[in-house]
Amino acid sequence: MLPFDHARPLSRRAFLATTSFGAAGVLLSCATPGLTDPYASSNVRLTVRPSPPTLPGPLGLRRLGLGGARDGSIYVPASYSPASPAPMVLLLHGAGGAAESFITRRIPEADATGQIVLAVDSRSSTWDGVAFAYFDADIAFLDAVLQDTFVRYAVDPTRLAVAGFSDGATMALALGLANGDLLPRVVAWSPGFLIDPHRVGKPSVFITHGINDPVLPIDSTSRVIVPQLRGTGYTVEYREFVGVHEVPNDLLHETMGWMAASGGSAARSG
Repeated sequence: MLPFDHARPLSRRAFLATTSFGAAGVLLSCATPGLTDPYASSNVRLTVRPSPPTLPGPLGLRRLGLGGARDGSIYVPASYSPASPAPMVLLLHGAGGAAESFITRRIPEADATGQIVLAVDSRSSTWDGVAFAYFDADIAFLDAVLQDTFVRYAVDPTRLAVAGFSDGATMALALGLANGDLLPRVVAWSPGFLIDPHRVGKPSVFITHGINDPVLPIDSTSRVIVPQLRGTGYTVEYREFVGVHEVPNDLLHETMGWMAASGGSAARSG
């Protein structure tokens, strides 16, 4: 098991989009808390919801078989039983990453917590809402993947989370803010900026960031994002650590346990 998750280099297009739109998004959010970002369209909303499963749900690790070359993977621990809805996390990789490798480090945590982990590939090299200034194909695919998952597995709606790293963390925050009625818990490992769509629900948020991050420097990212979220009424757990663009083992353990734990904040409308 690798000690860290490292981002692969961004493509030029993705890098320019992240720096230009990212800086604008952070500054806009800081200047006018709660203002909807003009390029964060309403189709960031997810439409599916957990329901009693109607199809068989295999245990263990498998590819989803829904998206061709860029697809996704799901891991269901041996402790899972349809009679007891399980916690689940939707995982979003960083730029240039892939679900199959991203899920690997989370499997021991899933076994320890009874958590279903679902990792999805972006349709392009990174998430469209982050790099290309619109939400489109990625949201449609995420909806299809969640629909397939919910018909196969009993998922506890109060312990349903989204988590991402780097570009995936930025996307996870956008999804959580827009879908807090579905995703009551959001983890962002080293996010880049805050896309501020129309907000639905009030998810609890956990953010981690390395103080020496050379890819997404902390002063212009998480140290801006966290106060802005707290200032608009969100509960935010925040951990800075001595490190770079990565997810240290201790914080991976803490955040995965936080998402799977019972008794946390449920989604609230508003």
